[in-house]
Amino acid sequence: MSDSVNCWNREGVGGDRSCERLREHIHCRNCDAWAEGSSRVMQRPLPKDYRREWAAHYARAEQERADTPLAALVFRIGGEWFALPAELALTVAELAPVHRIPHRSGQVLRGLVNIRGQLYPCFSLAGLFGIDAGAPATAAHRHAYARLLAVRLQQQDCALPVDEVYGIHRHAARDLHVPAGGGRELLRHVHAILHVENRIVGCLDPDLLGRQLAGLMR
Repeated sequence: MSDSVNCWNREGVGGDRSCERLREHIHCRNCDAWAEGSSRVMQRPLPKDYRREWAAHYARAEQERADTPLAALVFRIGGEWFALPAELALTVAELAPVHRIPHRSGQVLRGLVNIRGQLYPCFSLAGLFGIDAGAPATAAHRHAYARLLAVRLQQQDCALPVDEVYGIHRHAARDLHVPAGGGRELLRHVHAILHVENRIVGCLDPDLLGRQLAGLMR
């Protein structure tokens, strides 16, 4: 086998398998001829316009991601505005009595709540984030009503008491901004900032939040 260029496609595993080295190496990738061929491929000159075409490809992909339409369910807890992906919302309901779970209910896991005949574990994000729930944060001419949000996080349906529901806000991916750093517990759960009218809305990380709430149910 004097010419090792593409020998794996002639005498090797891609050819008639007549190469005597196969007895020793089992597969062509274990042979030095394969290594030499791979090195030649990696070191060959780039085709004309290679960099320009791939730069244009990735620039287009980034632009497409920036233009991706998104929808967020915006709500208020105390003086803070938050959002979750709208597709995670199951329903919005009026407040209902919370039934404590013996030896389980606490500051965050409040208990069970009945929403239209279905029981949901009820979690207080105010308790989780250390927010003074019920603090006013709405214009005087607007009427704010406390509600229960039924959402699905990490395949777990749960209810979240909130002080006000703004509604669905449609936006593009480019409208999301990186949040400023900070040590508060709620900032650990905020993966992006969204501006909705004159509100600064923290977009919650649904996976992180779902894992943390699921841990309280175990």
